[in-house]
Amino acid sequence: MKVKRALISVSDKTGLEALAKALNKFSVEILSTGGTAKMIKDLGIPVKEVSQHTGFPEMLDGRVKTLHPKIHGGLLALRENKEHMETVKKHDIGLIDMVVVNLYPFEKTVAKPGVKLEEAIENIDIGGPSMLRSAAKNHKSVCVICDPSDYKRVIDDLEKNGGSVSEELLVELGVKVLGRTSAYDAAIYQYLKGPGSRDHGKGEEFQENLNLKFKKLQDLRYGENPFQKAAFYKDEGVGEPSVSNAVQLHGKELSFNNIIDLNAALEIVKEFDEPAATVIKHTNPCGTAAAKTLKQAYIDALDCDRLSAFGSIVGVNRTVDPELADTILKEADFVECIIAPSYEAKALEALKTKKNLRLLEVKNFGSKPKAADKDMKKVVGGLLVQDRDTVILDRADLKFVTKVKPTEEQLKSLMFGWTVAKHVKSNSIVLCQGTKTVGVGAGQMSRVDSVMISAQKAGPRSKGSTLASDAFFPKEDGIEQAAKSGVVAIIQPGGSIRDQEVIKMADKLGIAMVFTGVRHFKH
Repeated sequence: MKVKRALISVSDKTGLEALAKALNKFSVEILSTGGTAKMIKDLGIPVKEVSQHTGFPEMLDGRVKTLHPKIHGGLLALRENKEHMETVKKHDIGLIDMVVVNLYPFEKTVAKPGVKLEEAIENIDIGGPSMLRSAAKNHKSVCVICDPSDYKRVIDDLEKNGGSVSEELLVELGVKVLGRTSAYDAAIYQYLKGPGSRDHGKGEEFQENLNLKFKKLQDLRYGENPFQKAAFYKDEGVGEPSVSNAVQLHGKELSFNNIIDLNAALEIVKEFDEPAATVIKHTNPCGTAAAKTLKQAYIDALDCDRLSAFGSIVGVNRTVDPELADTILKEADFVECIIAPSYEAKALEALKTKKNLRLLEVKNFGSKPKAADKDMKKVVGGLLVQDRDTVILDRADLKFVTKVKPTEEQLKSLMFGWTVAKHVKSNSIVLCQGTKTVGVGAGQMSRVDSVMISAQKAGPRSKGSTLASDAFFPKEDGIEQAAKSGVVAIIQPGGSIRDQEVIKMADKLGIAMVFTGVRHFKH
């Protein structure tokens, strides 16, 4: 398709100079508006104002510029349709062969703290999406570009084809536009309908129509298993530290399972203010610890279950220094990935000696989660949506229910274990000595089994340990098993109809117990 006339109206002017010069090289007539027209003129390239083309001025504070038959007729007319061609000729409508439009930055506007409704409304683009849709509908005859990252491809195609654009690229760009306009409308709907920092209406926390906006980051070699195809998508509305916002500095391509485990590692270490480390296998921590130094935290986490740690994912909440890097290389049998806020140069150099070790750096590590961000789980034919479990336990929330009260040291250990238990698959039991795990029982159908497994992994270290349970004990048998293992204090939500029997058993066995009133199931 030969490009003879192009309409350019962009909010983001990145890369515009190269595109305008390429069009001018092929004698393409350029129509434009406002700041875009000025920029093109300043490059010394001829440009015709849209108002001059349509014969109508911009009006209503710029709200109406391109909503005109001479624009949309020029975009929608079917070139191969004789009647269409006669109609546009009769009404003196010139054909438009290319549209370059990127939309008002609505998403960025509403992401700003304290944005007012009036500002959000003024950033709802009308003319832009209308032109994009018209051009996309007629993409066999109109080259439509909504993303500056595509300019180079179009320029290369023009060069290759002597000022024409290939059919393959026309189709690809047209389909991409419809995805962009769909996401744009979804963002507007979500802002106006859902909760958030705006000053109108109550909004709905769970909208009647849920529109999800994710951008593909990469194709993956395969999914959980080699026969499953997979890709990784990013929620562009979430700016907090996450795997999707991380930068891979070294190592082979991430796998589907790597990404899930990296997320688990990062979410655990984000919980702690002091230096913390976690060692992850199959989304569960083999061990987690907080200490005065990051090296000590890592060693404590690894010591919890060195056998299970083979092929693990390591997460830390401080910069990886050479000392930690050397410790990981010496102490661990095999580490798949490390995720951290940053790496010192010498540490990075040392870790890069392992060719396949994936190293990820997380940007904006200190930022907090957005209240509106939701946790979603897919089931066949449906989607479950819930608030994220961002509950932080405060000492004032605790209820001391047994005759024996935990010591200050035990209480600190209990609260640490409770935080870790939040990130362990249910039923979860976490045994701790101070601020390090010594045994983790995860994902069992019976809570007693989880207690037994955590004690088995802890071995002699279970003597004098504290125990955190993600949900209440339905019977006294779990408490009896904990006592046999040497547990001295327990933290659990409470709420069972048999709480009094459980408390009575703890008193009988001399175990301190506190209730949180909050459950941490993780399915």
